[in-house]
Amino acid sequence: MHVGIIVPQGWTGEYDGWDPRAAWQRTVHVARQAETLGFESIWLFDHFQTFPDPTDEITFESFTALAALAANTTRVRLGHLVACTGFRNPALVAKMVATMDVLSGGRMELGLGAGWKRDEFEAYGYGFPGTAERLARLGDSLEVISRMLAPGRTARSSFEGEFARVADAINVPKPLQARLPIVVGGNGPNVTWRLAARFADEVNLDALMPEEVERALPVIRQRCEEVGRDPATLRVSVHVWGRPSTSAGPERRARLREYADLGLSRTILQGFGAIGDPHLIESIAEDCDALGLLARPIQA
Repeated sequence: MHVGIIVPQGWTGEYDGWDPRAAWQRTVHVARQAETLGFESIWLFDHFQTFPDPTDEITFESFTALAALAANTTRVRLGHLVACTGFRNPALVAKMVATMDVLSGGRMELGLGAGWKRDEFEAYGYGFPGTAERLARLGDSLEVISRMLAPGRTARSSFEGEFARVADAINVPKPLQARLPIVVGGNGPNVTWRLAARFADEVNLDALMPEEVERALPVIRQRCEEVGRDPATLRVSVHVWGRPSTSAGPERRARLREYADLGLSRTILQGFGAIGDPHLIESIAEDCDALGLLARPIQA
């Protein structure tokens, strides 16, 4: 099982009162620290305003910030957890992430979800469609993005959906990776997991405890079988935050071991607390290293 870190970007108010330049330098520092310590990947959320209430404080935008982090790292994989399909034209997203894959040397992953934070939708002029429409838009977006990122020589893509369309759209350069991984995020067994089975390389479960993950796995396998897909080809990961607390030491190690024993491909932990606790990333690394979960031995 790999372990990733969500690096600070201001969304939970961790940069309240900071100078933007100093905040960005701190984000870069945490990303480089995670890479040095051997974490497999670094991630950003896709939010525009702080949580839980919008305040006049820093929240770095995810695509531009990940492009900059790609230039400031050399090994870690980079991704969104997850990009909101309601915020951007899906063809443009495919174009952006393909370009980012080239400039990162083939290290990008594209996380996608339907979105949920109403204040951001409304403040930025998107309106806030109901759940069914947001999920339908996610489905159309996955159709467009999958076609435009598909490996092979064909560079042009067409699709006509209810909420998204492309007409002979050219996407050059293609990603450097033979297949740029698509991660669908969410806990919905009826729509989200079916979309993951059709389009994704990985489904990311949000804040589920190990026993909840264990109950979810047979349903995810069933969703793959419904579309004739080998369930072993869809990786399953979990984003750990909020309720599934992982205090340093024995508790965090035990929780990580439970996730690993379930056969998860990746666990992603939050690193926002590194702003108030400069030793947080090292503490997480020590627990991961004790379980053999780091990409390279922790440096003394």
